[in-house]
Parts: sequence; structure tokens; C-alpha cells
Amino acid sequence: MRKWFTQLVFIASHCLIGAAHAQTTPGGAQLEVSVTDLLLRRPVTNTVVYLQNSTTKTLDSARTNGEGKAQFSAVSPLSRYRVFTRPSVTYTDDETADVAIKPNGLTTVTLQLPLRRESTLEEVVINDRRLARLNTQNAEVSALVSKRELQNLPLEGRDITRALYRLPNLTLATQGYAEAPNVAINGLNGIYTNYLIDGMDNNERFLGNMKFNTPVGFAEGITVYTNNYSVEFGNTSNGVINVTTRSGSNQLTGEAFYLTRPGSIIDSPSRFATSDLSGNAVKDGFQRQQLGFGLGGALKQDKTFFYINVEQTFDRKDNRLVVPSLGVDEVVTGRNRFSYVSGKLDQVWSNRFKTTLRANIGSFDIERQGGGLEGGILFPSAAASQKNRTYLISLKNAYVIGNEITGETNYQHSRFRWNYREPVNPTNPSATVRGPNGVPIATIGQSGAIFDDIENTDQIQQKFTLRRGDHTLKAGAEFITSDYALLGGANPYGTYDVQLTQAQLDALKARNIGSALNVNDIPRDVTVRTYDVELRPTTFGTRQNVYSLYAEDLWAVRPNLNLTVGLRYDYDNLSKGGGDKGDYNNIAPRLAFNYQLTEKTVIRGGYGMFYDKIKYSVYSDNLQFSNNGADFKKELNELKRLNILPGSADLDKITFPGNLNARSTTPVTYLNGPTSDQLQARRDKQFSNNFRIMNPDGFQNPYSHQFSLGLQHKPTANTLFSIDLVHVATNDLFYIYNLNAPAPYPLTNAADAKVRTVAQADLTRPIPIRSDSRGAYAVVNSNDTLRGISRNIFETRTDGIARYWAANFVFQKLKGSDKYAYRLGYNLSVIRSNTTGINTRAQDSNNYDAEYVYDDNDRRHVFSGIFYYYPLRNLVITPTVLLQSGLPITRVADASKFGGVTDLNGDSESYSLPSDIQPGETRNNDRLPWAKTVDLSVKYTVMFLGRPRLEVSADIYNVLNTENISGFNVVRGSSNQFQTGPSGSGITTRSAAPLRQFQFGLRYIL
Repeated sequence: MRKWFTQLVFIASHCLIGAAHAQTTPGGAQLEVSVTDLLLRRPVTNTVVYLQNSTTKTLDSARTNGEGKAQFSAVSPLSRYRVFTRPSVTYTDDETADVAIKPNGLTTVTLQLPLRRESTLEEVVINDRRLARLNTQNAEVSALVSKRELQNLPLEGRDITRALYRLPNLTLATQGYAEAPNVAINGLNGIYTNYLIDGMDNNERFLGNMKFNTPVGFAEGITVYTNNYSVEFGNTSNGVINVTTRSGSNQLTGEAFYLTRPGSIIDSPSRFATSDLSGNAVKDGFQRQQLGFGLGGALKQDKTFFYINVEQTFDRKDNRLVVPSLGVDEVVTGRNRFSYVSGKLDQVWSNRFKTTLRANIGSFDIERQGGGLEGGILFPSAAASQKNRTYLISLKNAYVIGNEITGETNYQHSRFRWNYREPVNPTNPSATVRGPNGVPIATIGQSGAIFDDIENTDQIQQKFTLRRGDHTLKAGAEFITSDYALLGGANPYGTYDVQLTQAQLDALKARNIGSALNVNDIPRDVTVRTYDVELRPTTFGTRQNVYSLYAEDLWAVRPNLNLTVGLRYDYDNLSKGGGDKGDYNNIAPRLAFNYQLTEKTVIRGGYGMFYDKIKYSVYSDNLQFSNNGADFKKELNELKRLNILPGSADLDKITFPGNLNARSTTPVTYLNGPTSDQLQARRDKQFSNNFRIMNPDGFQNPYSHQFSLGLQHKPTANTLFSIDLVHVATNDLFYIYNLNAPAPYPLTNAADAKVRTVAQADLTRPIPIRSDSRGAYAVVNSNDTLRGISRNIFETRTDGIARYWAANFVFQKLKGSDKYAYRLGYNLSVIRSNTTGINTRAQDSNNYDAEYVYDDNDRRHVFSGIFYYYPLRNLVITPTVLLQSGLPITRVADASKFGGVTDLNGDSESYSLPSDIQPGETRNNDRLPWAKTVDLSVKYTVMFLGRPRLEVSADIYNVLNTENISGFNVVRGSSNQFQTGPSGSGITTRSAAPLRQFQFGLRYIL
């Protein structure tokens, strides 16, 4: 109801503001040039403005209107431009060189013309004035990282995402899984960000990460939209990261590079693991080698341009395999390989029609070679590789219709395969081998689990832009359809848990097999403790369709006042869930103003609604971890009778024959366990701790209300200060609800906390769970005993909330004629939420009110400083500073104080934590210390034949060798964000940011 009230108010205001001017506008990059008299500060009308492509040298022109504005449509964001006027009787000329066009939006440039008698006096000022520009158009809170900045910053491994956490409203993220997005926008999990390449979709839509991580060599720049951006951008309740790619020109350009991270040879030693570029933990022996090239030019002068980029990364990493009882202590070496190939072809058919064909191909392999960082028992026979294969092919067409309308018709096809665990021995059974004392000593055979996701996505965009009078209007439509296929589950060849006798262990050790140990080396007469097998080793999936429409009017009410009014609509068919009706009311109004107080000061603000797509993993998990056995359906019918599940719920729609690992109930000899076909009857009788159902009420698309108010001030020609106040209220986030949760058992009294056993808790569930010699069971309808049921019955709900408040301060000085430049930023922010990801579960009986606390990514203070120093020609020294206040801590119970029990309330859950929360404490009610990091990049370019050709670089990370235990990318389970015992009982360091590390490079510039 609140959503509809807001929307109706907005629509009414739109009608009042400009019903008479309601015209529609297309998408595409646009340029608006304002020409003013330098002395009198008034518009210069009827003056010709010229636009020249800096690479192709093609020339276009437009005449200023009564407001002194000239409009250029269908401008390529892939090129740089020179904007200039020519001398007249009254004025001298002015120009702005190297103008970068904002992708899919409006770029503004101001030319200030001196009277002829002023030209000499103002020459330097005019030249510098081009550098720092006010945003005089809209209220979007955004930031651009240019190609030059990417090349000068100390970026690890040429990974462009490593530049983003230095921007306002962006921070380094605590990750739910190793490969998760490494930056958080507005404090929210990175899976809620929309990733684009040249305005086209770049999301692996299963979990929400980047599909293709564009390397530095193919990036012209990155634009990050964090708040109140155009209705052209959607499919996110949070922010947008858009990479603009490079294009060729008439001049042959390019580079060839070699980059190395020597690793422990020169890095400072650390007792903690670090991460590779994929987010996976590495330690001793890690090294990285990278090489590649880029080349661009013209196949036909002024008409056909190309750019290709190829980059390759090789990682070397060592684990240790340590099993004293088998006499094994070996180094196991693994390799990572990351390959990126990109190409783009631009065809200028005429000055009114352009076509761009782009292809991105990515391939990377991450070996899980066995052993462990400090020593492990995973043998190479049970090793696996994570293999990702992706490609994107897009065709973009930009054109001009008449004198006022521009358009774009775009299509993209992409494929993403995420084979998370490809076994070295795919047809082997798995085995956990225990010594005579029952302690595991080896994991061998197949890696034990399968996750192989394939996604094929097609995207169509149609955009139009119309400029008429004081109005710039956009309208567009988009359709994205994705087909998914997932092969998941446990080992379909069986999983054995076996225990050796002392004699068997001694004989096995005497054979001195070492790291080559495999399943056939274990004696056949070994005792089999348990045997399980995957019942459904098949592929399943569905198709997701997302439809979008939008319209927007940028109205120049006065020369110094712009109003933006927009409306967007999205529909996602997965929102139906297990019901019959989807979430059809996703109407998103947006309203903003930009008011230029003085020549040097602008105030801006706005409000907007932003809707997200449904993460396919939410839908898929409810299929994969479901069951449609007869007993489970009877359990669901009992929930209907208890009015916990809606009576209208269709059990055939909300259940699915998902993956299920069945355990043999009869004795099994080693390597002779029954097949999955032989155990299919266990599906109806296999008890599980957790089953999921599809929500019979469907899902609401997550959405946010975003408010911003900001000011920009330009003290001097090449300095700019800005402040933005931001509030983001996000609703309908995902979390897990337990339909068969036990009665609440709050542990609020630390002095008198009593453990509730699982058996005691089970008897308080709506459907009590009991146990006998045959295992767990439930009784319904007085005498119907059910065994193929679940203790917990989960459904995904979209009732989560997050609230973000921030004040961002940025002061930027551009180089101009000085030898230095800098950018200083300070972010004061707070985020509170009751869910941190799609699988969040409440600590006690669905009590999500108690979960509404400071978010895992909450920070109060972030200070970022980037300094560019040019002491000599062709030498740039770039030190960077990042100061961050500590992340929240959740205090968990010390099992030694509770008889070795970690599940204090007996609910059989402590999701994402090693133990239930310490009695008397709440989630995230403590803090880690501040993090302080200084990085340094030094780059010197050697001249050949009068031109800079060979760049020599050295990057040093964490120059001061500070051990930071907060504020770095780390998987939640390995972070310091949970500590044992009550507040004030100290911090045990479990992980830390990397100590001082080095990276060296050579780059040949064509």
C-alpha cells in the first residue's frame, strides 16, 4: 500500500509539472554545450559550436538556441571529443579538449567566450576552467574512474574493481562466498548491484556477480551510479557499475605488458592467508604472472575501427598435505589460469548511423589441488577445479531520425557456465577414511559434490531520445530472457565413511603411497560406518523473463534550473514463485532537480524508487533443496491444517524432486554400495534436517526509496568540492523463514543461560519431531507416522529491510599547470538491516526484529585519499590512503562454557556462525579496530624517438606493513566478525589483510 501511495503522489506531481510538455525521449549518449559570455555571464545565442572526434577527426556542428545551448545527439561514449567555437566579431574562441561522453546519458560542457579585448588576460583561466566541471543537469550521485586513473592507480592484477572502493558510497565488502562481489554500494551486499558493459547486461544472474570482469586494457572508464540516476537504468534496488570499453581510431594505438607479483620471495611474511583475484584463499608459494596486449586502429579511415585486447594470468600456489599416521607430509602445488579476450568493431555508416559489434570471452580455472593452507587431509585424488566459461556478443546500433530524435537498437547474447567443482576423478566414489580412534585422516576419491550451472541470456534494448524546446525526453524498452540449467547434488557414485583398524592402518602406511592415495588403495574389508548416494544426478532449471519500460523528461525550467521527471516499470516472471500471480506493481517514479545558485555553486536533490530482479538462485535453491515425497507432502498438509501454510497452496507447485542424499539402512561393504536407482525408494522415507518449498504467495521484487540532497562548489578553475546527503530505504529483501520453527528460546540472561537440547526444542515445533530406534519421525492425524520429512521447512520470503544514511564529502584538485593533483573523500555512513544475503536465517524462531542491527558491511567512517605527483616528465607517483573504522562483531557462545554445546537454543541451526550468539549479546553489537592502509604506485615512461614508449612500474600494497584485521575482502566464515565470549573479552585474530606486497610491470605503448 505504501508503494502505491508514493507512486500515485508522484504521478500526480508529474502531471502538474508538465502535462502540456509530455513528449517522449530516446536513450543514447547526448551532449549539451552551454555557451556564455565570460564577462556578463549571459547566454550567447545563434553561435555555431563545433564537435570533433579526437580520433576519427570527423566534425559536426550545431547552433546555440535562445538559451545559449547547442545539442548533439547520438554521440559515441566510446570516443573523446574536442568542443570549440571559432572567433567572431564580438568574441574570441574557446574550446574544451578530451571530453569524455557519459554512457547512456547527458554530458554537459560549458564554453565561456571572452570579448576580444579580454582574450590575453583570461587565456590561462579559460584553459584551466575546462578541467573541473559542475554537474548542472541532474541529481544523480555518481563517479567516473577514467582510463588514465585506472592506469595510474596501484591496482592489483589490473583488476578494475580494485579502484571502486575509493569512491563515495562504496566500500570493501565482507563476502558470503569467495567469488562474491568485492565492493558494497550503499553498504548492501554486492549481489544487489547491476553490472553493465557499455550499458548492456553483465550479470551472472544466478547469484549476481559480474559475468565478465573487464580488464584494464579494454576499459575506457568505469561509471558508478549509486543514487537517483536515470530511469534508463534499472534491475537493481541499489547501484549500477557500468564499464565503457575502448574503441580504435584512425591512428594505430595499443600496448603490450608483463606484470608479476613475485610473492613470498619479496613480500612480507604473514601468518594469515591472503586471496587470489577470484577471492579464494592462498598462502605459501603464491606467485602471479600476467601478460597481454591491446591493439586498435582503422580498417578504413574515418569509417571502420577495431580494438582487440588479450590478457592472461597464471597463478602458482602451494598447499600442504599432512597426515602423520600415513607418513605423509608433502607440498601440493596448484595453478590458476585466467584468460580474457575482447574485441570491438565500430562501423560509421554515415554521420547519422553507427554500428558497434563487441565480443568478450572469459575463461578461468581455479585448482583446488588438495592439502590445505596450513596442512590438510584432502588428497589430490579428491581434488577439483572451478571452471568458468563465459562469452558476451553485443550488437549496438545508434542512429538519428530527423533533426530531433536519436535512437538505439541493441541486442546481446551471452553464455555463462559456472562449474564450481569439476572433479579430477568424476566417476569415483568419495571416501572419508578414519583412523582406529575414529578421527578422519584422509578424504579421497571424487570431490563429493556437484554444482554445474549453465546460463544462456538474450537481451534486447530499444531507446529513443527527443529534444524539443526546453525538454529532453527519453523513452525505452528492454527485454532480458535467461535459460538456466543446473546439475547439482552430492556424489551419484556414492560416499563412504570408513574406519581402519590399527593393522590396516599400519599396512597402508607401509605401502608408502603418499599423496597418490585413492579409493582402491583402501582394504576392501574395512569397516563401513555409513554409505550415502545422490538420488537425483540430473539437470533442472527454468526460464526467467524480465520486461522493462521507462520514460523520462529533463525539463530546463529556467537557464539555471532543471527538473527531471521519470517513470519506470519492470516485471519479472520468477516473482510468481509457487503461486499464480507475479509482482505486477513495480512502478518506479523518479523526480530530481538541479539548481545553479551561482556560476560556481550548484544544489541538487531528488527522490526515486528502484526495483531489483529476482535472483535466480532464490528460485533454484527452492527447487534443488526440495522434495515431493508422499510423507513430506503429508507434513505440508499438516502445516495447512495449522494455518501456517495457506490452504490455497498447491503442493505440486511448491515442491520439487530436488537433490537428496539417501543413506543406506542396511549394512554395506566397501565399494559395493547400492546405486542411486536401487535406493530411490528412500526418497519417501529419508529424513532431512532441512527441506525447502517454493513460496506459495510468490516473491516481491526488492525495491528501495532513495533520497539525496547535494551541493557542488567550484572554488577555483581546477578544484571542485561536493557534499551529498543520502538515504536509501530498501524493502522486500530476501531471507529464509522456517515454517516448522521451534518455540522461541531467547538467551538474554547471561548469568543464567540454560541449554535447550535439540530433542527438547523439537517437541515445541508446530509439527513435533520425535525419535526412536529407526530414526526421526512425526505423527499427524493422530496415528499417521511420517519418516520422509524434514525437521526445518524453509521458504524464501521477501520481507527483509535495510536502511542506509550517508554524508559524502569530496574535494578534488586536478593537475592543471601544477605538478600534482589529488582527490580526498570522506564518507560518514550507517546501515542497519535484518538480512545480509539471500540465505539469511534468524538466530531464534524467525525473530527478524532481533536481527535488525548494524549490517555486516556497516562502517561509520571511511577516508580515502589519492595523490598524483609528477616531479619529472613521464614520471607519476601515486600514493593512496584508505582509513576505515572497524566492522561489526557478533559475539558467539564459548562451547567450553556450555558442556561442548554450540547450539544453545536447540534449533539445530547457527547459520553463518560457528555457534549461537553469546547469551546477553545481540548480533553485530561490538566493533573491530580501525583499518589503515597506504598503497603506492610509481610509473616512469622511457622516451623513444621523441615519444613515450616503455613504461616501467612498481606497485607496493600496504606500504607501512600494517596488520589490519578489519576492512578487507574476506569470506564471512573466515573473518574476524565473530568472536567468542561476551563483549570486552578480547579479540582473537583469525584473518588479516595482506601485509606489504609488491607488483612490478613493463608496458610497451604503441
